[in-house]
Amino acid sequence: MTNQIAIVLGLLILGLFVADALFLHWGMPLFLGKQFAGLIEYLSFWR
Repeated sequence: MTNQIAIVLGLLILGLFVADALFLHWGMPLFLGKQFAGLIEYLSFWR
């Protein structure tokens, strides 16, 4: 992955979070936080 592709992907993800906060009101950070916590619990089982 080149630096240019990484920057574009990062800006797209950041733009999605900004759009969610300003217009969509889906609660994406909360949803992703809950999903990440579930993933950590699942992975801790395999430790």
